[in-house]
Amino acid sequence: VGFATKPELARRLLGRALDAGVPAGWLTADEIYGQDKRLRVWCEQHGLRYVLATRSNDTVATADWRQRQVRALIAELPDAAWMRCSAGAGAHGQRLDDWARLELLAGFDPSWARWVLARRSIPTEAGEEPELAYYVCAGPAQTTLAQLVAVAGGRWRIEECFQAAKNEAGLASYQVRDYTAWYRHITLAMLAHAYLSATRATAEKGAPPPEPASSSR
Repeated sequence: VGFATKPELARRLLGRALDAGVPAGWLTADEIYGQDKRLRVWCEQHGLRYVLATRSNDTVATADWRQRQVRALIAELPDAAWMRCSAGAGAHGQRLDDWARLELLAGFDPSWARWVLARRSIPTEAGEEPELAYYVCAGPAQTTLAQLVAVAGGRWRIEECFQAAKNEAGLASYQVRDYTAWYRHITLAMLAHAYLSATRATAEKGAPPPEPASSSR
């Protein structure tokens, strides 16, 4: 197995999934993937919609054909451009933040659009500075801000899933040097976590364990 960067590995895995007919609505990932322009172009060429986190100094092509940093574009938006939206339910209720987007230069498909999306945290104490996070997005032109926010929020559920798999099924508890051994460990850990998740989802809270089946004599 040769060396490949994480975005390169992502392209291979996504290509295999699409070739196998795996249905895909949207792709979301952290800035390691979002800042890779080749991955973004690949997604658009394969009709894969995305909301990818990116770094604040990432450059994008604006509608007037200029290259600008995403943080500079967002800083120029008026207050009216921001909308308070929920990115989904969290442990303490809805994850509310202020969100805004700006349309960018169109891509390969005229029915699609590209955007830079920003999330601004809501200060909880006087004098607290809001935190900003940035995303690059592409999808059908009629996509709403709320839809982009929902996709961006999906990444938190993925992170929670990874953490649960590590805690409950030992996803990261491997001590191997060989790729085949690593692959087997990861596969079995993911299978175990899938079983636990399905069991948790279908079992009634507080229900007694089922009685063992009686053996016939």
